[in-house]
Amino acid sequence: MSDGEKSQPRRRRGRRRGRRSAGSSESQTTGKEIAAGGTPANAAKPGQRRRGPERLRTVHETSAGGLVIDGLDGPREEQVAALIGRVDRRGRMLWSLPKGHIELGETAEETAIREVAEETGIQGSVLAALGRIDYWFVTDGRRVHKTVHHYLMRCSGGELSDEDLEVAEVAWVPIPELPSRLAYADERKLAEVADELIGKLQTDGPAALPPLPPSSPRRRPQTHSRTRIRRPDESVRGRQNGRGSGP
Repeated sequence: MSDGEKSQPRRRRGRRRGRRSAGSSESQTTGKEIAAGGTPANAAKPGQRRRGPERLRTVHETSAGGLVIDGLDGPREEQVAALIGRVDRRGRMLWSLPKGHIELGETAEETAIREVAEETGIQGSVLAALGRIDYWFVTDGRRVHKTVHHYLMRCSGGELSDEDLEVAEVAWVPIPELPSRLAYADERKLAEVADELIGKLQTDGPAALPPLPPSSPRRRPQTHSRTRIRRPDESVRGRQNGRGSGP
């Protein structure tokens, strides 16, 4: 053997033969199954389409709510906001702003007033828009895109109450404590916006507040992805019957 032949790499014929034989064996097995009347597992039956991954139906929902403040005409340290508490699957009490679906024929502002009254017992009037939050979640085989409009509201009457079955507790919370009490980061940001607007209101009056964005009555009904409704006889740890000063 010459030096040139020694320097050339050798071909690994055994591995290639093994690959070919494995391939031919596979094709023979498949051929036997078909010849014997078998059907490959991934093959569709005659007249039937192969099913792909099931797609979730996407729906869009719109809600509205508010941060209703008591004591807007008094000192800042005495101002309080009405929050609602719900118990999650882990048994934790999560505090948030009252809100709910915009019903047929309602504007976003009307929904905010109604939902605040239903979930907290407090009557309020809309002063300014705080902002909009939107998020996605999956429930009941649907992919839901929810948009929630929030408003700054003045307390005009009523009494704090937790009679709504979807609410575990309600409480008046001092404005400075909102960032630490609200469970969701987006709502904590809205509380910061509210604090700035309250400062403008007390310094320069209602004319300093930004005008409300246009809102038209809803013309079509929408889906309702409700949260879990508690039974009237179901006890809640730490329940204060809506009369507590804070969470």
